[in-house]
Amino acid sequence: MNPLAIDRLVKKFGEKIAVNDVSLSVEAGKVYALIGPNGSGKTTLVKNVVGLLRPTSGAITVDGVDVSKDPVAAKAKLGYVPDEPSVWAGMTGEEFLHFMGALFEVPQATRNERIAALLNRFHLSGIEKGYFEDYSRGNKQKFTIMAALLHEPKLLLVDEPIVGLDPQSAEIAKDEFKNFAKRGGAAFIVTHTLPVAQEIADVIGVLKDGKLAAAGSFAELRSKAHLDDKADLNAVYKALAQ
Repeated sequence: MNPLAIDRLVKKFGEKIAVNDVSLSVEAGKVYALIGPNGSGKTTLVKNVVGLLRPTSGAITVDGVDVSKDPVAAKAKLGYVPDEPSVWAGMTGEEFLHFMGALFEVPQATRNERIAALLNRFHLSGIEKGYFEDYSRGNKQKFTIMAALLHEPKLLLVDEPIVGLDPQSAEIAKDEFKNFAKRGGAAFIVTHTLPVAQEIADVIGVLKDGKLAAAGSFAELRSKAHLDDKADLNAVYKALAQ
């Protein structure tokens, strides 16, 4: 059973088809990066997975639970980092983490332990009692990533993982995503930052005009693009998505 399975997903907005018959899966222990041009349907696809949008047709399961039929149970198994961190401004970072942990029914003692560990890993110890509205864009992003990891989900969905992060924080975030997969989770990452996808992804999917144009390891995509082993993902992307 894969932590994420998408079967023939279609999402329409009126007559416009934003996601067109997409099927893919993410195995436990793997990082899957979805890349593609603006407007190709990446964020729409993610919002269908997390239940913010309802599919026009097709099925999505998270760890075997159908997102449309049992949305609460499915959402309990995933952590979501949106492309724009949005939190009540009057909350402190610490309050936000405890709120998210309580929402996912993480016991307080466990929350205390995990929050302390996450603050340490992201080098944020000491600012957690400050208000969210006073944080930088990068620190808001880091608190959002920590909140998504707090309940130890089966599936982690990240829309643009390193936007707003300084180089050191970006390295920490990438390491966290890889370590999450090593612990048996499945990470599904949507990004325009092609070097990140090339560095951390086990599988890369290329979405174009709402359809999955290609998917496989970086080496497999490079072969499909008929490029030599010196070609980077940017060259592969140009060949497959443009």
